Formats: sequence, structure tokens, C-alpha cells
Amino acid sequence: MNPIIRLRDFCRSERDWLLETIESLVRLESPTIDKAAVDRCGAELAARLDAIGGRVTRLSRPDRGDHLLTEFGCGSSQVLLLGHFDTVWPVGQLDRMPLARSNGRLHGPGVFDMKAGLAIGMLATRALLETGRPLTRRIVMLWTTDEEMGSSTSRAAIEDEARRSDAVFVLEPSLPGGALKTSRKGCGGYHVVVRGVAAHAGIDPQKGASAVQELAHQILRINALQDLANGISVNVVQISGGLRSNVIPDEARAVVDVRVPTRAAAAAVDAAFRGLRPVDSRTSVEATGGLDRPPLERTAQVERLYKQARELARELGHDLDEGGTGGGSDGNFTAALGIPTLDGLGAIGDGAHAIHEHVDIETLPDRAALIAGLIDQLKD
Repeated sequence: MNPIIRLRDFCRSERDWLLETIESLVRLESPTIDKAAVDRCGAELAARLDAIGGRVTRLSRPDRGDHLLTEFGCGSSQVLLLGHFDTVWPVGQLDRMPLARSNGRLHGPGVFDMKAGLAIGMLATRALLETGRPLTRRIVMLWTTDEEMGSSTSRAAIEDEARRSDAVFVLEPSLPGGALKTSRKGCGGYHVVVRGVAAHAGIDPQKGASAVQELAHQILRINALQDLANGISVNVVQISGGLRSNVIPDEARAVVDVRVPTRAAAAAVDAAFRGLRPVDSRTSVEATGGLDRPPLERTAQVERLYKQARELARELGHDLDEGGTGGGSDGNFTAALGIPTLDGLGAIGDGAHAIHEHVDIETLPDRAALIAGLIDQLKD
């Protein structure tokens, strides 16, 4: 029998196990900022990873949930499955959007982004182990707890494991229809601070230098950096300034969201922010910040992995498209290191961070089979 068909048949036979695993994880709400809640979900996840033969290590963090690093098999090299079990939803969201199966969909907070993806990765690993496929590499799962807030406590572990890996498969949700993510924009932002000279707005306005007025000039310059045709978005998303209605403001601030498709674009935008100069010489302008996540660019390595996945999908009887997104993931970090990275291998569905969040039930087993096939056929 064709190995991918054997893997598919196993995954389809374990559909109930897969759904029960997803539902158990969704019931354990895990907002990033609630360490106790995240660790409760992590304890359940660790028990389930142990039950399927994983060697689980908790990476303790004092101010975020503990990350989970799990190894399967042996060998001198490894493939990394990457995902997170923190969500944007607060504890109690289940009361407002209950876990439910309806019209072929499984609904619930965090089910699409991305607890279903974790369960899919676990089933893919089970399929390889339990159908007797020879593992030439270790399978390493790194499930983290702070992706929704920038991955500040997990980035070092992500990059360390990526450097040890021949490839990284990111189990974030797919694009609509199941398409994989072969590019992601780099994400970040800047804080722009303008300092001026305070004065009485009625008696001595000429003695003042308005930080708010200067910030208005700078916002026009910042807006000019936007180049949507080339994938560069630069948006002022917050402004503040001034103390009272009768005082020329001596300080004003702006927060700017930046998304760029390439490292070259990131460097050009950064140089523009560092080069901001005041229109009014009595004021000063300072820009701090930069990219929190580098771009995941569609390199030849990414293209090779995608083509391999597309061919496997055809053997499974499906088309598999690709696309890009303006949102970032932890795959941005691994791709920036030059490690072959394929993203969006998780569940098919819709509603990430939205009240209608759901996954398509019938597609879940074949998604696991696709991941198993990728691991099985990964070329040296």
C-alpha cells in the first residue's frame, strides 16, 4: 500500500481520538496572561503527550505559562513541529461561545488558533509510530504559551530547536480552503516621541513649540512610507499629547504598526524612522522600536517544502494552494534563521480571534496524514 494512504487510513480511523483531544484542550481555557490557567492546559497536554510515547520536558517560565518540549524517536537529526496553546480569549469565554459540534464544524475559543493544530501534530506522530514507518529523525514538538503576545519568553527556545532541525512545520491554522502559508510579513512597530516647549496658550503662545503640531507633521511623513502595492503597511494606530487646554504641549507620542514582506523593506523602513527630523527646530523627534518578528520569505527552501506537500495532498485526493498573510507567527523566527519552514499546516476553518471561531471536522484527519507524510518523506 502507498505509505501516504496507509497514514491517511490510520488518521481517519482515529478521528474520535483526535476530536476528543481537541475538545479536552479547548475546555481548558488558556489566555496568555493567566499563567495558572495556561499551566492547567499544559498539564493536560503533557499527560497526553506522555501517553503517546513522548519524552516531555517543561520549560518553566515565572511570568508566562511553562512551554512544553517533547521528543519522539531517536537519531542525530530532528524535525520540529511548532505551535502554541495560549489563546486571546479570557477565562469564561466558553460561556459565550460554547464548545459545540454543528453542521460539520467544531466551535469553541482557541479551537482554530490553534489547539486543533496541536492535536493534528500529535495524531501525525502517532500515525508514524503506530504504522511502523521508519523514523530517520527525532520528531520534536515545541508547544509554547506566549505566541499571542509576541513570544518574548519562548523565542530563544524556538530558535535553539530550529537550529537543530532539518525543517520546521508550523501547525498554525491554514489560509481559507486549507492553503499553506509560504510567506508572512515581518511585524513590529515604532514609538515616536516629540518634545517641544510649553507655554501659556493664551498669553505667550509664541514662546511655545507645540509637540502636537510637530507630531502632525511627522505623521504625514510616516504615512508616506506606506506602499501597499509592494506589501508595506505603515499605520499610526495611537496618538497622545498635551496636558491642559490652555498649555502649548511640550510632549506628544505616536504608536505605529509596521508590516513588511522582506528584510530589505524592513531595513528601508527602519532607516526612514531613524532619519525623522523635526520641521520646527525648537522640537526634537525620537523613534524607537523595530520588527518584533522578521518576515517569513518564500525562499527556494520554502517552495521545495510546499511542492512536496502539494504532491502529498494530490495523493490524498486534495488540491493544496499556497498564499501569504500579513500576520506573523513563530515560523517567522525559524525562517529568518535559514531553516526550511512551512507554515499553516494546522486546521482548516475560520474565525481566529473571532466569535465564530471553528474548524472543519472532516478535514482534520487528512491534515494529520499530510503532516505525517511530510515528516516521512523529508529529504536530507
